Parts: sequence; C-alpha cells; structure tokens
Amino acid sequence: MAETLGSLVDKLSIKNLRLWHLDELLEDESGSDTKTNELKAKRELVLKQSHDLMDEINGFFAAALEGKVKIRDEKIKLYDNKNVKSTDAIKELGLAISELSLRNIRCWHLEDEVRRDDLPDSEIVQLKRQIDATNQERNDLMDKVDEILGKEVR
Repeated sequence: MAETLGSLVDKLSIKNLRLWHLDELLEDESGSDTKTNELKAKRELVLKQSHDLMDEINGFFAAALEGKVKIRDEKIKLYDNKNVKSTDAIKELGLAISELSLRNIRCWHLEDEVRRDDLPDSEIVQLKRQIDATNQERNDLMDKVDEILGKEVR
C-alpha cells in the first residue's frame, strides 16, 4: 500500500507513544548502566524515526498540494463492525488527527491490559474485542484524514 497522510500520521503518533514510554522507563531506571544505555539507544532510534516521518509528512503534504501524489487509497471493506464509532461527524483535519492519536493511545493501553497474566480468559476475550473495535476506528480515522485532505486539495 502506498503511504497516505493518514497512514503517516498514524505511524508518527505510534512513534510518539514509544518515545513517551521510553522516557517513562528511563525515569524509572535505577538498574545497570547497560540497561540505561540500551534504553537511551532505543530512544535515539525512535527519535530519528520520528524526525524522518515528520520530513516524509511535510514532503507528502507539499506533493499533495501540487497534485503529485495520490491522496487516498480506496479501501474495500469486507465487513462492518457495529461496535465502531462513526467518523462522519469529523470534518476538520486537526480533529481527525487528534482522534487518531487518541485511538493509538487506547490501543496501546488495551494491549498492555491483555498481556497481564492475572486475567481470566473471559476478560481477555472482551479486551480483544475492544482492541478490534479500536483498531477499526483507527483505520477509519486514517481514511478520514485522507478524505479531508482530498477535499481541501480539490
């Protein structure tokens, strides 16, 4: 799949989440210098990847305004998830990007929950369904970012 603004913004929000969690781990780290150095190296790599993504976003946006890139990929949905919140009310790019970032935060925390080893299987199933719905919302919001940009460029 070719990158779109929505997919690039999604990736950037995930990188930012990783940076935030790495910073948390570094603040809490009281172990060996080796562990601290490993965390710092991971943080530097994620920071570089974030800057690369920001450059890619800026380049994509400029190319889109010049009509040089395809703004949206048409998606074929094979099923509807009735538990997913609609993105129809979102009309502004900033709000769509903000909501996309929030879905990534929610997914991250749901995934953390499901990894706990003290949960009964029934709770894990419920969490997995929440993850599925949140991931669908995330994908819908990536499409919404592209849709809004497409309308603005036209």
